[in-house]
Amino acid sequence: MKRALFSVSDKTGVAEFARALKDRGWEVIATGGTQQLLEREGIATTGISEVTGFPEICDGRVKTLHPAVHGALLARRDDREHMGTLCGLGILPIDLVCVNLYPFRQTVARAGVTLAEATEQIDIGGPSMLRSAAKNNVSVTVVCDPADYAEVLAEIAREGDTTPELRLRLAARAYTHTAEYDMAIAAYMRREAGLSEKLFLSFERTQELRYGENPHQRAAFYREADEVPYSLASARQLHGKELSYNNIQDANAALELLREFDDPCCVAVKHMNPCGTALGADAADAWRRAYEADPVSIFGGIVALNRPLTREAAAAMKPVFLEIVIAPAFEPEALELLAAKKNLRLLTVRMDADTAPARQLASVNGGLLVQELDRTDEVPVAGQCVTRRRPTERQLADLAFAWRIVKHVKSNAVVAVRDGRTLGVGAGQMNRVGSARIALEEARAKGVTEGIVLASDGFFPFDDCVRLAAGYGVEAIAQPGGSVRDADSVAAADELNVAMVFTGVRHFKH
Repeated sequence: MKRALFSVSDKTGVAEFARALKDRGWEVIATGGTQQLLEREGIATTGISEVTGFPEICDGRVKTLHPAVHGALLARRDDREHMGTLCGLGILPIDLVCVNLYPFRQTVARAGVTLAEATEQIDIGGPSMLRSAAKNNVSVTVVCDPADYAEVLAEIAREGDTTPELRLRLAARAYTHTAEYDMAIAAYMRREAGLSEKLFLSFERTQELRYGENPHQRAAFYREADEVPYSLASARQLHGKELSYNNIQDANAALELLREFDDPCCVAVKHMNPCGTALGADAADAWRRAYEADPVSIFGGIVALNRPLTREAAAAMKPVFLEIVIAPAFEPEALELLAAKKNLRLLTVRMDADTAPARQLASVNGGLLVQELDRTDEVPVAGQCVTRRRPTERQLADLAFAWRIVKHVKSNAVVAVRDGRTLGVGAGQMNRVGSARIALEEARAKGVTEGIVLASDGFFPFDDCVRLAAGYGVEAIAQPGGSVRDADSVAAADELNVAMVFTGVRHFKH
């Protein structure tokens, strides 16, 4: 008679799995709560204490850590000495283990969880059984995911037992399961202990991509286990082609900028830089103003809104060629309108508040850079003014808007704004005056020559940016300050009657 050992935290489908094995003549062994569930379902089981000859002790902390369990799993069936030892000790082999682990990750994700609570969710016996069974996958089937129950049963029904190929795959999944579990525990305990010299990462592949940045580069999309707001990894695609590598990069950039704003906002991104951002009375108004900010660059771009997409907004978007539209939700009529465009990707993304610190990973050859995301929400205020001219309330509002945008533009970054809408974005130039000139020329091309505010992600090393800005109708500037020549910039601003604030915060984005 074949024997199966059941000890699961996630009890999804376990009764049906055990019953199917029982119906095929298997003995079903079970522990604690799993046994109680199976017995309630009318499935006769052998308690683990009957196998070990010992009661479950220490509030269930110790129940399967016994030679009668691990000897039954680890003994090589083709080794006469191993099998003779089992026989001499009265130990019967166990042929299948169905185990999944305590919900440690879910426990530590709860607000206010204590170290003591987390510790009680560290499974000891479960990982040990999984590892023993997986090590002996030549003879033992190990199942740790309810999604695998059907395949195991189908193969047993067809072959009389699982095949070596399936047992090897299941063993690999079991080691992956225990590795992820151990990493989660290690990461939590290390945070609690204040240790940071090692970094453990675990990501799940969600999509094989057609290619990477270029057609000759292979690529895939992986996500972390925990779902977070403003994340493309947990987005729901309602319509359109599969996302590409560059789509994902651009969409992420759009979402990172969008989360800066509580008022109705529309962000358009091209090549990971915002090409049009605007506040509005509603979704349709925000889209209209963002589109007007740069109707040329937005062609083939990615658009994200922080309000449900209305029919009115969809009707305004429809004539424009876009790659992706992202919103927290789509009105049915809006979805119908945009879904008429075969290839347009329509995505919904959670956009609720998120206060948890987030990290940014960047690979370098042979290493990894890790930093906190730039989530500071400080904006320019009147008290930071360093010039004789003081910014007006309207200018301060525009400076705050521009300051939130500039930190999402590739350095050197300069953004020109008026009335809650970008007029020009200067990104990624090798010198700051070059970025300023691009942003200001874009503003002039729209016919705007007065009432402009300017934000710079880094300080002005000379007074040339101030003098340039004044010539284009800039009336107020926000910059970090901190240059040895700050006095020159202040003097130029005073000479040209431009208000300027020093934020004391830099927003480089390389």
